[in-house]
Amino acid sequence: MSIFKGSGVAIVTPMRDNGEVDYEGFAKLLEFQIAEGTDAIIVCGTTGESSTLTLEEHAEVIRYCVKTVAGRIPVVAGTGSNCTETAIHLSKEAQEAGADGLLLVSPYYNKATQNGLYAHFKAVADSVKLPIILYNVPSRTGCNIAPETILRLCTDVENIVGVKEASGNIGQIAHLAAIGAGMEEGHSKVDIYSGNDDQIVPIMSLGGIGVISVLGNVAPAQTHEICQKYLDGDAKGSCRMQLEAMELCNALFSEVNPIPVKKALSLMGMIGGTLRRPLTEMEPANVQRLEKAMRGYGLL
Repeated sequence: MSIFKGSGVAIVTPMRDNGEVDYEGFAKLLEFQIAEGTDAIIVCGTTGESSTLTLEEHAEVIRYCVKTVAGRIPVVAGTGSNCTETAIHLSKEAQEAGADGLLLVSPYYNKATQNGLYAHFKAVADSVKLPIILYNVPSRTGCNIAPETILRLCTDVENIVGVKEASGNIGQIAHLAAIGAGMEEGHSKVDIYSGNDDQIVPIMSLGGIGVISVLGNVAPAQTHEICQKYLDGDAKGSCRMQLEAMELCNALFSEVNPIPVKKALSLMGMIGGTLRRPLTEMEPANVQRLEKAMRGYGLL
């Protein structure tokens, strides 16, 4: 039930000056992504400011994304929550809207034990038929999904197929790859996606199959090519492209995501840069750093 290989963009949700979702701008971004070779759209994730969308907006953004993409590439909907019933509700909405898969972040703030995480994710997965990618980002959630828990879920629950790994812990990711490897036909039981743009090649070298990317918002063709080169066996070419993108990757995380990437898209003339509070405008010194990195990468 793998959903995609390669570069999935964690797409921003553009906002108008009055704070409303800019659907016209969103359509423009989606067409840009498809034209530039992005392999999948991940909508309403962290980069999409899902935490400040109302439940109604969240469902509508997913519906609009699915309708606009119209089956040209997979759409993966972020439907995670720290409340299991809310995650189930959003997941059912996404399934009804026609999404191709779901991305479920681990419960945040209230956290959970490993058994609690297992019960949470299994309950959501049992409520829908769509394939599911778990999202491990302990820097945001305060809760790490252990490799053994990820493997247990991917083994026990048919439609839990992989993980977006944004722990930054290469040792932990290597352990997950090791315990999940060696299955029938040589395929791992866990589809591993890099959740950090500065670790695409390292994670793919451990058996990962792609990235769920912030960088892909502004450099979709290049991000796709980093992954595609690796998948095609050109590890050196992929590594070279990864290293060329490092200054920009770092600038895109000089402040909390998605502040810099929205500013970058604004500098490119793609969208307005409006954010919902508590996110605020980027500091001038960091804007200068971002502009410099974008020029160096050929985006400005």
